[in-house]
Amino acid sequence: MTAERESHMNNEHAISVNNVGMTFRSRDGEDTTVLKGLDFHVEPGQFVSIVGQSGSGKTTLLKTISGLLEPTEGHVLVKGRPISEGLKDIAMVFQGPVLLPWRNNIDNVLLPLEFRGARTNESRGYARELLEMVGLGDKAERYSYELSGGMQQRVAICRALVSHPELLLMDEPFGALDAMTRDSMNFEIQRIWQTTGCSILFVTHSISEAVWLADRVVVVGDRPGRIVADIVIDLPRPRGKEHRFSAAFSDYATEIESHIGVTTGIS
Repeated sequence: MTAERESHMNNEHAISVNNVGMTFRSRDGEDTTVLKGLDFHVEPGQFVSIVGQSGSGKTTLLKTISGLLEPTEGHVLVKGRPISEGLKDIAMVFQGPVLLPWRNNIDNVLLPLEFRGARTNESRGYARELLEMVGLGDKAERYSYELSGGMQQRVAICRALVSHPELLLMDEPFGALDAMTRDSMNFEIQRIWQTTGCSILFVTHSISEAVWLADRVVVVGDRPGRIVADIVIDLPRPRGKEHRFSAAFSDYATEIESHIGVTTGIS
């Protein structure tokens, strides 16, 4: 590999969303535009939160980036390559843990590697390390129904991390948890992100969660979803509870709230 090529690869965005739009057609032939003209980038190792009202297209955007949906306009690049190439270094965490109840926790974590035919003794050891990292090392042989909701979501996060992804997509992963568990999971995901160094794109309805976790907060306006603000969060790392009560934190939250529900003027 030439030095020029290596330098180019090192400078690539983790995610590049270029003029992405998504229009769905109903059975009666009516078109509904959910996303229109989205442009933004995520840098390698960056934590970016996406906020917006329900129905603004946040989950649809995440699905287009993951390759689950193909945009009707524009394109998405991951590390400079089209998502259509079936990239393997992307993982997604959904709103619910979606664990298989007949498999124990470590076997749930290893499921993505089984699909790829890549499960080995070494990968099993790594899966156990991940469970230990999130405080579930002693629950590896237990089943999901023996765990709390927060513990189940930790298993789901380990499942996403077991293939060493460079990009982690998270769609409201803590939305169904109670306030105290959600708070502890915020600390957990911050620690995991700092440990793994992966890029994270995190969808949430909570402005305070978005500010506390992210390097940047991208605000998606009302449907059709379009970026109405992209705000850099300049708070120290690692972040503790004290940062949530700082004047700077309050200012960021107020600024973001002022953009929520803004219409794009696009029909």
